[in-house]
Amino acid sequence: MATQDEHFAKSEDASAKEAALQRLNDNLARVDALTQRMMAALAKRSPGNAALSAPDPEIFTKAAGAYWTEMVQHPARLFEQQATFWTKSVQHFMEAQQALATGKLAAPEDHTPDDARFSNPMWKSHPWFNFIKQQYMFNAEAIRKVVDEAEGLDATERKRLTFFGQQIIDMMAPTNFLGTNPDALERAVQTDGESLVQGLENLVSDIEANNGELVVRLADSEAFKVGENVGASDGQVVYRNRMFELIQYAPQTKEVREIPLIIFPPWINKFYILDLKAQNSFIKWVTEQGITLFVASWVNPDASYADVGIEDYIEEGYLAAIREVKAITSQKKVNTIGYCIGGTTLSMALSLMKTQKDRSVNSATLFTALTDFGDQGEFTPFLQNDFVDGIEAEVANTGVLRSHIMARTFSYLRSNDLIYRPAIRSYMMGETPPAFDLLFWNGDGTNLPGKMAVQYLRQLCQRNELVTDGIELCGERLHISDVTVPIFAVTCETDHIAAWKSSYRGVQKMGAKERTFIVSQSGHIAGIVNPPSKKKYGHYTNKNLTLDPDAWMDEAAFHEGSWWPRWVEWLHGKSGDMIPAREPGSATHPPLMPAPGSYVSAPLPQ
Repeated sequence: MATQDEHFAKSEDASAKEAALQRLNDNLARVDALTQRMMAALAKRSPGNAALSAPDPEIFTKAAGAYWTEMVQHPARLFEQQATFWTKSVQHFMEAQQALATGKLAAPEDHTPDDARFSNPMWKSHPWFNFIKQQYMFNAEAIRKVVDEAEGLDATERKRLTFFGQQIIDMMAPTNFLGTNPDALERAVQTDGESLVQGLENLVSDIEANNGELVVRLADSEAFKVGENVGASDGQVVYRNRMFELIQYAPQTKEVREIPLIIFPPWINKFYILDLKAQNSFIKWVTEQGITLFVASWVNPDASYADVGIEDYIEEGYLAAIREVKAITSQKKVNTIGYCIGGTTLSMALSLMKTQKDRSVNSATLFTALTDFGDQGEFTPFLQNDFVDGIEAEVANTGVLRSHIMARTFSYLRSNDLIYRPAIRSYMMGETPPAFDLLFWNGDGTNLPGKMAVQYLRQLCQRNELVTDGIELCGERLHISDVTVPIFAVTCETDHIAAWKSSYRGVQKMGAKERTFIVSQSGHIAGIVNPPSKKKYGHYTNKNLTLDPDAWMDEAAFHEGSWWPRWVEWLHGKSGDMIPAREPGSATHPPLMPAPGSYVSAPLPQ
């Protein structure tokens, strides 16, 4: 006869099974609803442009032909490659079998390189996961070796083949698939499958947010609001035209320098990269140094901007901002900063002003700005005719180069960090993306006008016109040698977007008698947004700009800490006497609305 405890245990077991069944049914219902949402979102996707998704197949055909020729002419070398790969693969299989034959669930010794993707202990201890990992590593090594030793390819073709070969290697990593990712499987078991359902929810939400395109969300979009906890420095919009809003920031000191400063950010992203949290806001810090600061907040263009070119950014952006700031402050001169493409275009504007004998700019600071595109660097795979032809066809159809296309291109330069790991965390682990202000900004992209995008790619990136024969814009032939105002150029040591050596070569070609060149530690963003309070990244200086880049760095002096104080000391010397602080606006330019304005938060045009 069953005891009371046994009845109670059976009752508890039945209740647990019933609860588990209910959770399963609930999750299945959620999966069905999410699947329907995903299909509806995917239906909104515009037809893809195949030319923007992969290189011309000719590159692979040529590589295969070179491989076949090599096999015919030097069979021993290729057989040696294959034999090495086969030997490693078979030997590892035998070692795995021997480890299992002992009767213990164990993996053989693992001599493959350390890799952050394989940090779970099961990749080394569990025979199944270790076998998958080591075989992947052997395959990756074999692919790289074949590409490295391929003959009959020029330097550009080899760079492209190397890049796309690595993309295949990264894409096929076992961590990218649920069945071979122990972290994701463990989380699914721990949560009774809830993590997978939440991951599907994250996936569907990302597809819905991008009109059918899959763009992996890098940061928690609910954690930030522009104007509240990012882009929140005190200021007013004091001028607006179709290209930009001009923001004047409130003074933080009783006195300021006479000559104001205008920042021209890149219009590929939003200006508030320089105004994230208060403790790392460059904008806030500049106003605390007694500088009257203006910033251009660029419009996010739609199809009506299809015919807007670089000349329009110069005339209706740079020249208009300089004109209005002079009027607001009653000054004859301004100082300027150009960041990334904002610095490239500032250089062209300065060349134009030189030809027109306009001396309104007293100095120019360039942040990670390219003017010499002779070395295409890591962008080489995307700057050849097959991809640029595809972009030209895309903008002819849509009027703009859409934000997600640029975001995807930049992401594939760091695919493990910016695509696969975030996708694994979000879609397999079911995690909410981190509340990280910089990644939030990174996902807040903008479109580019069609004409401007093609000009940039053809005339600057491909033909390098600014430093060769000159680029024809605004009725003039603009050349880098006509940049003659004092220059302070800041570059970043590990920048993969604007390599410091390329930036250096551009500064060398400028006609300015006074040129200061800095290399900050870290990359395109962290090397610039590097407040003194963090005491994190140092910087290099060397006054001798006649040297080649390597020699410049060999002889450079290293300084601990941020370059910001060094720069502001230089800027103060270009900014005139101290005067009473200016409040935003003037009688002719009354404030239109509080910063950060309306352009920065306008919905992304499609």
